[in-house]
Amino acid sequence: MGISYKDSGVDIEKGDLFVERITKMVRSTYNQQVVSGIGGFCALYALDPDRYLASSTDGVGTKIKLAIELGIHETIGIDLVAMCVNDLICSGARPLFFLDYFASTKLDLEVSSSVLQGIVEGCLQSQMALIGGETAEMPGMYQTGDYDLAGFSVGEVKKSDLIDGLSLSAGDSLVAIASSGFHSNGFSLVRKILETKNTNQSLKLDCLVPTKIYVKTILKLLETCRGKIKGIANITGSGFLNIPRINADFDYHVKKLNNIPFFMKNICELSGLDDLELHRTFNMGVGMVVATNEPEIIIKKLEELGEQAFLIGNVTKGNGKIFLNDEEL
Repeated sequence: MGISYKDSGVDIEKGDLFVERITKMVRSTYNQQVVSGIGGFCALYALDPDRYLASSTDGVGTKIKLAIELGIHETIGIDLVAMCVNDLICSGARPLFFLDYFASTKLDLEVSSSVLQGIVEGCLQSQMALIGGETAEMPGMYQTGDYDLAGFSVGEVKKSDLIDGLSLSAGDSLVAIASSGFHSNGFSLVRKILETKNTNQSLKLDCLVPTKIYVKTILKLLETCRGKIKGIANITGSGFLNIPRINADFDYHVKKLNNIPFFMKNICELSGLDDLELHRTFNMGVGMVVATNEPEIIIKKLEELGEQAFLIGNVTKGNGKIFLNDEEL
C-alpha cells in the first residue's frame, strides 16, 4: 500500500470544496476593473485602458519544516518568491514588486535574516523590488523554532500582450520546461515518505533544493516568440492537474517523462504510488508547460536560454480533462 497525500494529512478534495464554497462570496467584492480572480494562476485588474495589474500570493508550505529540521534557511526565501512569481508570469506579466510576511512565536535574528537573504535573492532573480513586508511575533501560536511565510507579488502586462489561453487550438503542442526538483509542493507527502522510510540526510538535502524561478526565461521567450505562445501553466500544487487551467475548453494529453532528477525518482519509488497519483501530486520534473503551435522553435529558444525543454504532449477538443499516457488523471 502506497503512502498517499491524504495519508500525510492533506485533503485536496476538501481544499477544492472550500474554493467552490467561497467563490460566490469572494466575487461579491468585485468591481468592473476585475478581469480575473479566483481560479487563475494570477489575478488581473484593469489599471488603465492599456494595462492590467497582475497579482499572486502564496507560501512555501511544509517545506519549511524540512528547512528547520536541517537548519538551512538561506534558500526557503527563494522558494517563497518563486511560488508567487511563477504564477504571475503565466499571464505574460512583468513582475514589479514583492512583499513578504514572516511569523514566529519568538523572533530569531539569525534565522529571520537568513530567510530574508533568500527572499532578496529571489527578488533579484525575478528582477523586481522588495518594497515591504511584515514581521509578526505571536507567542503560543507556533512551536518553538517554527516559523511561517507568505508572499505577495504584483506585475503588469499590456492588454495586447496578455497570455490567457483563448487562442489555443486543437492540435497545439505542449512543451515542458524542466523543474529543479519538487519545488515547494507536495512536501507533506515528501516529509512523510522521508520519515516513514528512514531515509538518509543526503536525500533530505536534495529535496530542499530551491524552486526554480522562470521569470527571465519566460520574459525572454515572450520577446521573440510571443505570437507562438498560446498559454502557460505553472506546475504547482496538484501537479499535472494544473495544465487544463490554460483553457478548460480543451483536453490535454501528456506522456510520462523518464529523465526526472534522481532524488525525485527515489522519493516517488519509496512512496509506492502509481503514476497517476504521482502526477496528481508532484511536478514529476516539469516546472512549466508552454502551449504552442510551433514546438520546435520554442524548444530551441528555451535551450538557447539554458533550459531543458521537451515535447510532452498535445491539445485536443474536450472539456478540461488531462490524460497521462491515455489514462485520465
